[in-house]
Amino acid sequence: MKKFFPVYLRVPVIFFIVFGLMEYCIDSGDRAAFIKYPMVSVFLFVFLFILIAIEITLSAVNRVMYQLMSPEEKAQADHENSLSLKESTWYKELMHKLTKTQPIEKEGDLLMDHDYDGIKELDNNLPPWWVYLFYICVVFGVIYFARYEMFGGDDQEMELKKEMAQAKIDVDEYLKTAPDLMDEKTVVLLTDKENLDAGKEIFTTNCAACHRADGGGQIGPNLTDDRWILGGGIKNLFHTITNGGRDGKGMIAWKGTLKPKEIQKVASYILSLQGSNPKDPKESEGEVWADDTAPHPDIANGKPADSTEVKK
Repeated sequence: MKKFFPVYLRVPVIFFIVFGLMEYCIDSGDRAAFIKYPMVSVFLFVFLFILIAIEITLSAVNRVMYQLMSPEEKAQADHENSLSLKESTWYKELMHKLTKTQPIEKEGDLLMDHDYDGIKELDNNLPPWWVYLFYICVVFGVIYFARYEMFGGDDQEMELKKEMAQAKIDVDEYLKTAPDLMDEKTVVLLTDKENLDAGKEIFTTNCAACHRADGGGQIGPNLTDDRWILGGGIKNLFHTITNGGRDGKGMIAWKGTLKPKEIQKVASYILSLQGSNPKDPKESEGEVWADDTAPHPDIANGKPADSTEVKK
């Protein structure tokens, strides 16, 4: 066997098999395990050293054993080493176990009475590998039929539908906590000072040129009053900043320039400017906007709402 798989092939193959298994089993992110974890490199180096040492030792033992053989044993060993792969003893034994073939000398015992234009039939046994594979297929077929036809197991189409439904649930859950995948449906208003200060910085850098630093409006509308052209509230404002204003005369879409988390911060800052009354603000545009999803103040306090009161 060693003749057909020499040491200069055996050592690298074994080493890279172990190396591949370690890379597969060790979670090292986007870096190779032997780079991220130095101990893996140490282990691989020691393993390679031991592997080479084993091969050297075995080679020395084989040479010593050969020298201790009798002349007849040496001749037998040399004869075995001179045989080709198909002539070697271990290969013949392996093929016999797999095929159960009879030697050509026993062909007469296997001849059947069938004769077709000089073509005769031998009563050979089926190869064991074929017989075992056939039995495995029969067992698999019975189990498969019972599982999916008798007991109503999920077929591929049903499994796909369930996996897609679960994937949608997982994506929705992830979107609730993934700031850079936020949209107008999941955005919430920020009120803490740290985020509002960050939003102010973004506003000053990107928005003040059109809306003034105080939000009073210049080219763009006044952002400090209670009127909105495309709707107020954090969700509408997030949508407007992300996708841009009115076609032809509105502001540009900031999607791609600002991250969703940054848009959330600047939108929250803009809403914090409500009622700040800057000096010489631009004339109000749009309509008064009220959050229809917010409870009426009287209802929130446990009182019935006045049916004559008009919503803004």
